[in-house]
Amino acid sequence: MPDLNLGALALSSPAFAHGEPIPARFTSAGENTSPPLQWEDVPEGTAELVLIVHDPDAPLTHGFTHAAVHGIDPQTKGVEEGALLDGAGQHLVLDRNEMGAPGYTGPAPPPGHGRHHYFFHLYAVDEHIDADAPLTRQELLDRIDSHILEQARLVATFETPAES
Repeated sequence: MPDLNLGALALSSPAFAHGEPIPARFTSAGENTSPPLQWEDVPEGTAELVLIVHDPDAPLTHGFTHAAVHGIDPQTKGVEEGALLDGAGQHLVLDRNEMGAPGYTGPAPPPGHGRHHYFFHLYAVDEHIDADAPLTRQELLDRIDSHILEQARLVATFETPAES
């Protein structure tokens, strides 16, 4: 049986519950700021944490990456609201979102496309990622693939109503 990287690592947000809608202020229709996130039970041997926010329901071949971040200190307990926009003093390496820019861009599914699911993936990895330039989601996943100790995820939803 393959190693599924399951363990005690847990990811949550004080702004929304798992499986529930993300508040509008964290979307492109709102303030377009990143939500606060918190985690616990980071496994021993973690060199850094990696966070990817991804919408697999987007009508693109590989979905839509809303944020990719590496270099998160495993001693931290989370990121504050807005931290994925500029690092907010937490020394995060902001990688490229689907728009090609570093940092976070909020949910904005096409009107009438239905409810989208936003996966916040947190990875505990056993090796530092050696990259000064921002990476794409795929480049980041390729670098961490064989170094994941544990992973956790939090899912939010959002839907843009059909235009009348």
